[in-house]
Amino acid sequence: MSTDPTTTRGPGRARQESIYRDGVFGRVPAVPTDFATLEARAHQASTTEAWAYVAGGAGEGRTMRNNRAAFDRWAIVPRMAHGNTTRDLSLDLLGSHLPAPVLLAPVGAGALMADDSDLKIARGAAANGVPYVFSNQGCNPMEACAAEMGDVPRWVQLYWSTDEGLVDSMIARAEGLGAGALVVTLDTTLLGWRPMDLNLGSLPFSRGLGIAQYTSDPRFMEVVRERVASATKQSTEVTLGAIKTLLAMTRNHPGAFLDNLRSPEPRGAVETFLDIYSNPGLSWDHLATLRERTKLPVVLKGILHPDDAKRAFDSGVDAIVVSNHGGRQVDNAIASLDALVTIREAVGDQPTVLLDSGIRTGADVFTALALGANAVLLGRPYMYGLAVAGERGVAEVVANVIAELDLTMALSGTADLASITRDLLIPNPSA
Repeated sequence: MSTDPTTTRGPGRARQESIYRDGVFGRVPAVPTDFATLEARAHQASTTEAWAYVAGGAGEGRTMRNNRAAFDRWAIVPRMAHGNTTRDLSLDLLGSHLPAPVLLAPVGAGALMADDSDLKIARGAAANGVPYVFSNQGCNPMEACAAEMGDVPRWVQLYWSTDEGLVDSMIARAEGLGAGALVVTLDTTLLGWRPMDLNLGSLPFSRGLGIAQYTSDPRFMEVVRERVASATKQSTEVTLGAIKTLLAMTRNHPGAFLDNLRSPEPRGAVETFLDIYSNPGLSWDHLATLRERTKLPVVLKGILHPDDAKRAFDSGVDAIVVSNHGGRQVDNAIASLDALVTIREAVGDQPTVLLDSGIRTGADVFTALALGANAVLLGRPYMYGLAVAGERGVAEVVANVIAELDLTMALSGTADLASITRDLLIPNPSA
Protein backbone atom coordinates (compact mmCIF):
# COMPACT_ATOMS: atom_id res chain seq x y z
CA MET A 1 0.00 0.00 0.00
CA SER A 2 1.52 3.33 -1.05
CA THR A 3 1.34 6.40 1.15
CA ASP A 4 1.87 10.01 0.20
CA PRO A 5 5.12 10.95 2.03
CA THR A 6 4.14 14.61 2.27
CA THR A 7 1.31 13.67 4.64
CA THR A 8 3.41 11.49 6.94
CA ARG A 9 6.41 13.66 7.71
CA GLY A 10 5.03 15.44 10.75
CA PRO A 11 7.10 17.90 12.80
CA GLY A 12 9.54 15.17 13.83
CA ARG A 13 10.68 14.13 10.38
CA ALA A 14 10.49 17.71 9.15
CA ARG A 15 12.88 18.82 11.89
CA GLN A 16 15.25 15.93 11.26
CA GLU A 17 15.29 16.59 7.53
CA SER A 18 15.97 20.28 8.06
CA ILE A 19 18.94 19.52 10.31
CA TYR A 20 20.38 16.83 8.07
CA ARG A 21 19.90 18.98 4.96
CA ASP A 22 21.85 21.78 6.62
CA GLY A 23 24.47 19.23 7.58
CA VAL A 24 25.17 18.56 3.92
CA PHE A 25 26.41 22.15 3.71
CA GLY A 26 28.41 21.94 6.91
CA ARG A 27 25.86 23.71 9.08
CA VAL A 28 24.81 22.47 12.52
CA PRO A 29 21.85 23.50 14.69
CA ALA A 30 22.08 26.77 16.59
CA VAL A 31 21.49 24.86 19.84
CA PRO A 32 22.36 21.29 20.84
CA THR A 33 19.52 18.82 20.43
CA ASP A 34 20.18 16.99 23.72
CA PHE A 35 19.54 18.64 27.06
CA ALA A 36 22.89 17.87 28.73
CA THR A 37 24.92 19.57 25.99
CA LEU A 38 22.42 22.43 25.79
CA GLU A 39 22.78 23.00 29.53
CA ALA A 40 26.57 22.93 29.32
CA ARG A 41 26.62 25.40 26.43
CA ALA A 42 24.22 27.71 28.26
CA HIS A 43 26.42 27.57 31.35
CA GLN A 44 29.41 28.63 29.27
CA ALA A 45 27.44 31.51 27.76
CA SER A 46 26.11 32.84 31.08
CA THR A 47 27.52 35.05 33.78
CA THR A 48 27.89 33.60 37.26
CA GLU A 49 24.92 35.64 38.48
CA ALA A 50 22.73 34.66 35.54
CA TRP A 51 23.48 30.97 35.94
CA ALA A 52 22.80 31.08 39.67
CA TYR A 53 19.39 32.63 39.13
CA VAL A 54 18.20 30.52 36.19
CA ALA A 55 19.81 27.15 36.94
CA GLY A 56 19.76 27.31 40.74
CA GLY A 57 17.19 25.79 43.03
CA ALA A 58 16.04 25.80 46.62
CA GLY A 59 18.24 24.46 49.41
CA GLU A 60 20.31 21.44 48.47
CA GLY A 61 18.61 21.10 45.08
CA ARG A 62 16.69 17.98 46.06
CA THR A 63 13.42 19.12 44.50
CA MET A 64 15.12 19.64 41.14
CA ARG A 65 16.58 16.14 41.40
CA ASN A 66 13.20 14.77 42.48
CA ASN A 67 11.64 16.24 39.35
CA ARG A 68 14.01 14.35 37.08
CA ALA A 69 13.97 11.15 39.14
CA ALA A 70 10.18 11.06 38.84
CA PHE A 71 10.42 10.86 35.04
CA ASP A 72 13.10 8.18 35.29
CA ARG A 73 10.76 5.99 37.34
CA TRP A 74 8.49 5.50 34.30
CA ALA A 75 9.27 3.66 31.07
CA ILE A 76 7.43 3.91 27.75
CA VAL A 77 6.34 0.64 26.20
CA PRO A 78 5.98 1.21 22.43
CA ARG A 79 3.40 -0.74 20.42
CA MET A 80 4.26 -2.13 17.00
CA ALA A 81 2.53 -2.73 13.63
CA HIS A 82 -0.11 -0.16 14.45
CA GLY A 83 -0.51 1.11 10.90
CA ASN A 84 -0.55 4.81 11.87
CA THR A 85 1.27 7.06 9.42
CA THR A 86 0.23 10.47 10.73
CA ARG A 87 -0.03 12.10 14.12
CA ASP A 88 -2.21 14.93 15.35
CA LEU A 89 -0.46 16.83 18.15
CA SER A 90 -3.06 19.60 18.30
CA LEU A 91 -5.47 20.32 21.12
CA ASP A 92 -8.05 22.84 22.27
CA LEU A 93 -6.99 24.55 25.49
CA LEU A 94 -9.05 27.21 27.27
CA GLY A 95 -10.59 28.45 24.05
CA SER A 96 -7.47 28.32 21.87
CA HIS A 97 -6.51 25.70 19.29
CA LEU A 98 -2.83 24.86 19.71
CA PRO A 99 -0.54 22.91 17.36
CA ALA A 100 1.11 21.00 20.23
CA PRO A 101 0.61 20.49 23.98
CA VAL A 102 3.50 22.80 24.91
CA LEU A 103 3.52 26.29 26.41
CA LEU A 104 6.47 28.41 27.50
CA ALA A 105 6.44 28.96 31.24
CA PRO A 106 6.95 32.38 32.80
CA VAL A 107 10.59 32.87 33.85
CA GLY A 108 11.58 36.12 35.50
CA ALA A 109 14.64 38.30 34.92
CA GLY A 110 15.32 36.76 31.51
CA ALA A 111 17.59 39.65 30.54
CA LEU A 112 20.22 37.96 32.67
CA MET A 113 20.52 35.63 29.68
CA ALA A 114 19.95 38.05 26.77
CA ASP A 115 18.89 41.64 26.18
CA ASP A 116 15.21 42.13 25.32
CA SER A 117 14.75 38.59 26.57
CA ASP A 118 10.97 38.54 26.69
CA LEU A 119 10.64 39.88 23.15
CA LYS A 120 12.97 37.16 21.88
CA ILE A 121 11.10 34.49 23.82
CA ALA A 122 7.79 35.77 22.46
CA ARG A 123 9.09 35.56 18.90
CA GLY A 124 10.54 32.09 19.51
CA ALA A 125 7.19 30.89 20.84
CA ALA A 126 5.30 32.49 17.96
CA ALA A 127 7.59 30.78 15.44
CA ASN A 128 6.22 27.46 16.71
CA GLY A 129 2.65 28.67 17.25
CA VAL A 130 2.73 27.90 20.98
CA PRO A 131 1.63 30.22 23.82
CA TYR A 132 4.09 32.14 25.95
CA VAL A 133 3.03 32.94 29.51
CA PHE A 134 4.36 36.48 29.96
CA SER A 135 6.30 36.68 33.21
CA ASN A 136 5.08 39.13 35.81
CA GLN A 137 8.80 39.61 36.56
CA GLY A 138 9.68 40.12 32.90
CA CYS A 139 12.17 42.52 31.39
CA ASN A 140 9.89 43.89 28.66
CA PRO A 141 6.34 45.21 29.13
CA MET A 142 3.64 42.68 28.37
CA GLU A 143 2.15 44.88 25.65
CA ALA A 144 5.47 44.88 23.77
CA CYS A 145 5.64 41.09 24.04
CA ALA A 146 2.09 40.73 22.74
CA ALA A 147 2.97 42.82 19.70
CA GLU A 148 5.66 40.27 18.78
CA MET A 149 3.31 37.29 18.79
CA GLY A 150 0.75 38.21 16.14
CA ASP A 151 -2.29 35.95 16.47
CA VAL A 152 -0.50 33.29 18.52
CA PRO A 153 -2.12 32.91 21.96
CA ARG A 154 -0.44 34.58 24.91
CA TRP A 155 -1.18 34.14 28.61
CA VAL A 156 -0.22 36.49 31.44
CA GLN A 157 1.21 35.57 34.82
CA LEU A 158 0.07 37.41 37.94
CA TYR A 159 1.90 37.66 41.25
CA TRP A 160 -0.67 38.89 43.75
CA SER A 161 0.60 42.20 45.12
CA THR A 162 -0.13 43.62 48.55
CA ASP A 163 -1.55 46.59 46.64
CA GLU A 164 -4.99 45.56 45.38
CA GLY A 165 -5.07 48.48 42.94
CA LEU A 166 -1.96 47.05 41.29
CA VAL A 167 -3.64 43.63 41.06
CA ASP A 168 -6.56 45.24 39.22
CA SER A 169 -4.24 47.19 36.95
CA MET A 170 -2.27 44.11 35.93
CA ILE A 171 -5.49 42.20 35.23
CA ALA A 172 -6.82 45.08 33.10
CA ARG A 173 -3.61 45.12 31.07
CA ALA A 174 -3.83 41.36 30.51
CA GLU A 175 -7.37 41.79 29.26
CA GLY A 176 -6.35 44.70 27.07
CA LEU A 177 -3.73 42.70 25.15
CA GLY A 178 -6.09 39.79 24.54
CA ALA A 179 -4.57 37.29 26.94
CA GLY A 180 -5.91 33.76 26.65
CA ALA A 181 -5.67 33.21 30.40
CA LEU A 182 -4.58 34.78 33.68
CA VAL A 183 -2.05 32.54 35.44
CA VAL A 184 -1.95 33.27 39.16
CA THR A 185 1.24 31.94 40.72
CA LEU A 186 0.58 30.74 44.28
CA ASP A 187 3.92 29.34 45.39
CA THR A 188 6.06 32.49 45.49
CA THR A 189 4.47 34.64 48.16
CA LEU A 190 8.04 34.69 49.50
CA LEU A 191 11.31 33.79 47.80
CA GLY A 192 12.60 30.33 48.66
CA TRP A 193 16.04 29.74 50.17
CA ARG A 194 18.26 29.80 47.07
CA PRO A 195 21.92 29.31 48.02
CA MET A 196 23.38 29.94 44.57
CA ASP A 197 21.92 33.46 44.62
CA LEU A 198 22.52 33.98 48.31
CA ASN A 199 26.19 33.02 48.08
CA LEU A 200 26.66 35.80 45.53
CA GLY A 201 24.43 38.30 47.32
CA SER A 202 22.69 38.54 43.95
CA LEU A 203 19.03 39.41 43.42
CA PRO A 204 18.33 40.80 39.93
CA PHE A 205 15.27 42.77 41.07
CA SER A 206 17.40 44.82 43.45
CA ARG A 207 19.20 46.16 40.37
CA GLY A 208 15.96 46.96 38.57
CA LEU A 209 16.15 43.85 36.38
CA GLY A 210 12.90 41.93 35.95
CA ILE A 211 10.49 44.67 37.03
CA ALA A 212 9.43 45.98 33.60
CA GLN A 213 5.79 44.94 34.12
CA TYR A 214 5.81 47.20 37.16
CA THR A 215 7.63 50.24 35.84
CA SER A 216 5.28 50.18 32.83
CA ASP A 217 2.22 50.05 35.07
CA PRO A 218 0.38 53.31 35.90
CA ARG A 219 -0.77 52.17 39.34
CA PHE A 220 2.70 50.97 40.33
CA MET A 221 4.33 54.22 39.24
CA GLU A 222 1.69 56.14 41.17
CA VAL A 223 2.74 54.25 44.31
CA VAL A 224 6.41 54.91 43.50
CA ARG A 225 5.86 58.65 43.18
CA GLU A 226 3.90 58.75 46.41
CA ARG A 227 6.76 56.94 48.11
CA VAL A 228 9.40 59.27 46.64
CA ALA A 229 7.41 62.37 47.63
CA SER A 230 7.11 61.26 51.24
CA ALA A 231 10.63 59.90 51.64
CA THR A 232 13.08 61.47 54.05
CA LYS A 233 16.69 61.81 53.01
CA GLN A 234 18.83 58.95 54.24
CA SER A 235 22.57 58.51 54.16
CA THR A 236 23.81 55.66 52.00
CA GLU A 237 27.08 53.83 52.31
CA VAL A 238 29.08 54.54 49.18
CA THR A 239 30.90 51.49 47.83
CA LEU A 240 31.86 50.34 44.36
CA GLY A 241 29.08 47.75 44.56
CA ALA A 242 26.54 50.39 45.53
CA ILE A 243 27.58 52.58 42.59
CA LYS A 244 27.26 49.64 40.18
CA THR A 245 23.81 48.85 41.57
CA LEU A 246 22.72 52.48 41.18
CA LEU A 247 23.90 52.50 37.57
CA ALA A 248 22.06 49.22 36.89
CA MET A 249 18.85 50.63 38.36
CA THR A 250 19.30 53.69 36.16
CA ARG A 251 19.85 51.65 32.98
CA ASN A 252 16.95 49.30 33.62
CA HIS A 253 14.40 52.02 34.40
CA PRO A 254 12.34 53.40 31.48
CA GLY A 255 13.53 56.73 30.11
CA ALA A 256 16.79 58.47 29.30
CA PHE A 257 19.83 57.37 31.30
CA LEU A 258 20.94 60.86 32.37
CA ASP A 259 17.41 61.83 33.41
CA ASN A 260 17.12 58.63 35.42
CA LEU A 261 20.51 59.20 37.02
CA ARG A 262 19.26 62.51 38.45
CA SER A 263 15.88 61.10 39.48
CA PRO A 264 14.96 59.26 42.69
CA GLU A 265 12.40 57.17 40.79
CA PRO A 266 14.63 54.26 39.67
CA ARG A 267 15.67 53.53 43.24
CA GLY A 268 12.15 54.21 44.45
CA ALA A 269 10.77 51.73 41.92
CA VAL A 270 13.11 48.97 43.12
CA GLU A 271 12.29 49.63 46.76
CA THR A 272 8.57 49.72 46.04
CA PHE A 273 8.73 46.49 44.04
CA LEU A 274 10.54 44.67 46.82
CA ASP A 275 7.91 45.87 49.29
CA ILE A 276 4.71 45.08 47.40
CA TYR A 277 5.29 42.67 44.51
CA SER A 278 3.86 39.62 46.31
CA ASN A 279 1.44 39.07 49.18
CA PRO A 280 2.57 36.59 51.86
CA GLY A 281 -1.02 36.55 53.13
CA LEU A 282 -2.53 35.32 49.85
CA SER A 283 -5.56 33.16 50.63
CA TRP A 284 -8.51 31.44 48.98
CA ASP A 285 -10.54 34.50 49.94
CA HIS A 286 -8.34 36.63 47.69
CA LEU A 287 -8.66 34.14 44.85
CA ALA A 288 -12.45 34.09 45.21
CA THR A 289 -12.54 37.75 44.09
CA LEU A 290 -11.14 36.93 40.64
CA ARG A 291 -14.51 36.09 39.13
CA GLU A 292 -15.65 39.62 39.95
CA ARG A 293 -12.45 41.14 38.58
CA THR A 294 -11.98 39.45 35.22
CA LYS A 295 -13.66 37.42 32.51
CA LEU A 296 -10.39 35.80 31.50
CA PRO A 297 -9.94 32.08 32.12
CA VAL A 298 -8.20 31.72 35.48
CA VAL A 299 -5.33 29.27 35.95
CA LEU A 300 -3.77 28.59 39.35
CA LYS A 301 -0.08 27.68 39.18
CA GLY A 302 1.84 25.95 41.96
CA ILE A 303 -0.66 23.28 43.05
CA LEU A 304 0.88 20.09 44.48
CA HIS A 305 -1.69 18.69 46.95
CA PRO A 306 -4.83 16.89 45.76
CA ASP A 307 -6.99 18.77 48.26
CA ASP A 308 -5.76 22.11 46.92
CA ALA A 309 -6.51 20.92 43.39
CA LYS A 310 -10.06 19.93 44.32
CA ARG A 311 -10.61 23.23 46.12
CA ALA A 312 -9.35 25.14 43.11
CA PHE A 313 -11.81 23.48 40.76
CA ASP A 314 -14.62 23.71 43.31
CA SER A 315 -13.98 27.47 43.41
CA GLY A 316 -14.54 27.69 39.66
CA VAL A 317 -11.05 28.13 38.22
CA ASP A 318 -10.56 26.98 34.66
CA ALA A 319 -7.30 25.09 35.03
CA ILE A 320 -4.40 24.39 37.35
CA VAL A 321 -0.68 23.98 36.79
CA VAL A 322 0.90 21.24 38.88
CA SER A 323 4.25 22.82 39.65
CA ASN A 324 6.95 23.14 42.30
CA HIS A 325 8.40 26.21 40.55
CA GLY A 326 11.15 24.20 38.94
CA GLY A 327 12.47 23.21 42.36
CA ARG A 328 13.19 26.83 43.26
CA GLN A 329 10.94 27.32 46.27
CA VAL A 330 10.86 24.41 48.74
CA ASP A 331 13.76 21.99 49.04
CA ASN A 332 12.86 18.27 48.98
CA ALA A 333 9.31 18.98 47.81
CA ILE A 334 7.35 16.34 45.94
CA ALA A 335 8.18 16.04 42.27
CA SER A 336 5.59 17.72 40.08
CA LEU A 337 5.14 14.52 38.03
CA ASP A 338 4.43 12.51 41.19
CA ALA A 339 1.94 15.15 42.31
CA LEU A 340 0.28 15.04 38.89
CA VAL A 341 -0.57 11.37 39.34
CA THR A 342 -2.33 11.85 42.69
CA ILE A 343 -4.03 15.06 41.58
CA ARG A 344 -5.44 13.54 38.40
CA GLU A 345 -6.78 10.62 40.44
CA ALA A 346 -8.40 13.07 42.84
CA VAL A 347 -10.05 15.43 40.35
CA GLY A 348 -11.04 12.97 37.63
CA ASP A 349 -10.62 13.11 33.88
CA GLN A 350 -12.49 16.31 33.02
CA PRO A 351 -10.66 19.25 34.67
CA THR A 352 -7.80 20.87 32.76
CA VAL A 353 -4.50 20.03 34.45
CA LEU A 354 -1.13 21.24 33.14
CA LEU A 355 2.32 20.14 34.29
CA ASP A 356 5.33 22.35 34.93
CA SER A 357 8.78 21.52 36.37
CA GLY A 358 11.19 18.89 35.12
CA ILE A 359 10.21 18.75 31.44
CA ARG A 360 13.32 18.46 29.30
CA THR A 361 12.44 16.43 26.19
CA GLY A 362 9.65 15.32 23.93
CA ALA A 363 9.70 11.93 25.63
CA ASP A 364 9.08 13.74 28.93
CA VAL A 365 6.05 15.44 27.38
CA PHE A 366 4.76 12.03 26.27
CA THR A 367 5.18 10.66 29.79
CA ALA A 368 3.41 13.65 31.35
CA LEU A 369 0.48 13.33 28.97
CA ALA A 370 0.21 9.59 29.64
CA LEU A 371 0.01 10.33 33.37
CA GLY A 372 -2.82 12.80 32.97
CA ALA A 373 -1.52 16.21 31.92
CA ASN A 374 -3.45 18.03 29.20
CA ALA A 375 -0.33 20.00 28.26
CA VAL A 376 3.02 20.99 29.73
CA LEU A 377 4.99 24.15 30.39
CA LEU A 378 8.63 24.31 29.32
CA GLY A 379 11.01 26.43 31.40
CA ARG A 380 14.77 26.07 31.73
CA PRO A 381 15.33 24.42 28.32
CA TYR A 382 14.12 27.44 26.36
CA MET A 383 16.01 29.79 28.69
CA TYR A 384 19.16 27.85 27.89
CA GLY A 385 18.34 28.19 24.20
CA LEU A 386 18.01 31.94 24.76
CA ALA A 387 21.44 32.06 26.39
CA VAL A 388 23.10 30.12 23.56
CA ALA A 389 21.42 31.61 20.48
CA GLY A 390 18.84 34.23 21.42
CA GLU A 391 15.49 34.18 19.62
CA ARG A 392 16.63 31.43 17.26
CA GLY A 393 17.76 29.36 20.23
CA VAL A 394 14.34 29.60 21.86
CA ALA A 395 12.60 28.65 18.62
CA GLU A 396 14.89 25.67 18.00
CA VAL A 397 14.56 24.30 21.54
CA VAL A 398 10.76 24.39 21.28
CA ALA A 399 10.86 22.86 17.78
CA ASN A 400 13.13 20.07 19.02
CA VAL A 401 10.85 19.18 21.93
CA ILE A 402 7.80 19.08 19.65
CA ALA A 403 9.73 17.05 17.06
CA GLU A 404 10.75 14.45 19.61
CA LEU A 405 7.20 14.24 20.94
CA ASP A 406 5.96 13.59 17.40
CA LEU A 407 8.56 10.88 16.79
CA THR A 408 7.88 9.27 20.17
CA MET A 409 4.19 9.14 19.28
CA ALA A 410 4.97 7.69 15.85
CA LEU A 411 7.27 5.00 17.27
CA SER A 412 4.87 4.14 20.10
CA GLY A 413 1.74 3.73 18.01
CA THR A 414 -0.22 6.82 19.06
CA ALA A 415 -2.05 8.79 16.39
CA ASP A 416 -3.22 11.68 18.56
CA LEU A 417 -2.92 13.05 22.08
CA ALA A 418 -5.97 11.14 23.30
CA SER A 419 -4.15 7.92 22.39
CA ILE A 420 -1.32 8.69 24.83
CA THR A 421 -2.66 6.74 27.79
CA ARG A 422 -1.26 5.31 30.95
CA ASP A 423 -1.21 1.76 29.62
CA LEU A 424 1.74 2.85 27.45
CA LEU A 425 3.82 3.30 30.61
CA ILE A 426 5.12 0.89 33.21
CA PRO A 427 7.19 1.47 36.36
CA ASN A 428 10.73 1.48 35.02
CA PRO A 429 12.34 -1.89 35.81
CA SER A 430 15.76 -0.32 35.29
CA ALA A 431 15.24 2.60 37.69
